[in-house]
Amino acid sequence: MNKLFVESSPHIRSAWTTQKIMLNVIIALCPALIMSTYIFGIKALLLTIICCASCVLLEFLFNKITKREDTIYDLSAVVTGMLLAFNLPVDLPVYMAIIGCFVAIIIVKCLFGGIGQNFANPAITARIVLMMSFAGSMTKWTAPFSWKEGVDATVSATPLAADTLPPLTDMFFGFRAGCLGETCIAALLLGGLYLIFTGLVRPTTPVCFIGTVAVLSFFYGGCDVNFMLYQLMSGGLVLGAFFMATDYATTPLTTKGKIIFGVGCGLITFAIRQFASMPEGVSFSILVMNCLTPLIDRFTAPKALGAVKPKKEGKQ
Repeated sequence: MNKLFVESSPHIRSAWTTQKIMLNVIIALCPALIMSTYIFGIKALLLTIICCASCVLLEFLFNKITKREDTIYDLSAVVTGMLLAFNLPVDLPVYMAIIGCFVAIIIVKCLFGGIGQNFANPAITARIVLMMSFAGSMTKWTAPFSWKEGVDATVSATPLAADTLPPLTDMFFGFRAGCLGETCIAALLLGGLYLIFTGLVRPTTPVCFIGTVAVLSFFYGGCDVNFMLYQLMSGGLVLGAFFMATDYATTPLTTKGKIIFGVGCGLITFAIRQFASMPEGVSFSILVMNCLTPLIDRFTAPKALGAVKPKKEGKQ
């Protein structure tokens, strides 16, 4: 016998739960984590574990204190911890990393209502706060494989700030200085393609983001392909494009909006890299576009079928 059920929306539900989505993001991040451990040593893995554990603990304590529902099992705090760790130098003092976790989880996420309510990407915002607060430590880079030589910290400039650039093959496989999760482009592309093929991420934003930087760099560098490739593989462009500029809560909903978002991120990243006093601009570009997302959604939202635009007051 057929029954008529009357219930509130949503009426169509996906098999993808928040926990499954976050678990797949963690899987996509694992190749980069493995490569960062190989390149920078066990300290990279330990810093990632500390960030993940701190984010989970802070969210658990906040929910307990405020008597909210326990949300640590959705794994979103683990993803935030991994992304934050990937944006940090491997030798950053642990207490600074924990401060970053506090900013990401408590200030950016929980105080705004939890997952899906935050206005900006928590990991990106935390990285910027740490960069502004501890600029010296956040720009102290460790040379790849220095752990094999038994050296505590070998300082090396990132490609965006170095006079002598490493070979393009080293850039692609991550054998260079930088944040622990941003160096290996091969691993990040592998993770990004995994997200695309599983349907968790649309390629629109990453392609527009990276493509905008590519086109602008190509012409700005006098049509030099090598200059363009170094710009694409330096800094956190690939990490940001695939894993942070595609955040569901802080990026536009429509395809047109995603294109605007990606192109905007690319323009701001290029402008900061070439004309500002700092060599990298991925984090700032994503944060700025996160703040503009509500406006982008407003102006790109599809019109309802048969809807009539309301007349302005005073007009007949």
